[in-house]
Amino acid sequence: MHVSIITLFPELFEPYLTATVLGRAVQAGRLRVDLVPLRAYGEGRHQIIDDRPFGGGPGMVLMAEPVIRCVEATRAEHGPGVRTLLLTPQGRRFDQPFAEALATHEDGFILLCGRYEGIDERAIEILQPEELSVGDYVLSGGEAGAMVVLDATARLVPGVLGDERSPKEDSFSGADRILDHPHYTRPLDVRGLGVPEVLRSGNHAEIARWRRARALERTRARRPDLLTDAPEGDQE
Repeated sequence: MHVSIITLFPELFEPYLTATVLGRAVQAGRLRVDLVPLRAYGEGRHQIIDDRPFGGGPGMVLMAEPVIRCVEATRAEHGPGVRTLLLTPQGRRFDQPFAEALATHEDGFILLCGRYEGIDERAIEILQPEELSVGDYVLSGGEAGAMVVLDATARLVPGVLGDERSPKEDSFSGADRILDHPHYTRPLDVRGLGVPEVLRSGNHAEIARWRRARALERTRARRPDLLTDAPEGDQE
């Protein structure tokens, strides 16, 4: 999977891409991440990339031309079908199905990180990126959101995780998109709390039924909105 991240702060991503499961995926060649410094496309000798907003108001605005030039150059490094995603609180909500679609997109995608008060609207009109939000809150820039999108997507690429079953059994995954079941490990007793006997039985059919029941129970209690699309028999 080929991902390009356009940012004013590429150094923020470097530790993240040399550690964790993403670091191993990069080293193994399953994931390619290009960090594209937006300032390299800035105006003049000082590589200016922002200016005060027309109409007044606080903060600065990223100028249109540096963003346009940077995105156009980055698109040329991908295939013709590359997707360009602008991280913005005004975008559609990022979710697991969106991550699954990105993970199988052959020409990869570009993550454009906004900063300050935003990007000159004319750049958005010209480039027509897909606008994507990671939640109903505002961050100082798109970098943290880009890391969320990258992590959620990269772990779905075959070979990135140690066990191919892991992403299929996660919360929001599978056919019904419900929450995951509880998990336990050693020791058997933690301050008086034990482990459900069924998980120690070795009966895989019973374990599967128990996990399914606990997943539905947890979803009803914490995210009942997720059960609207679950099979009717599971909602009894």
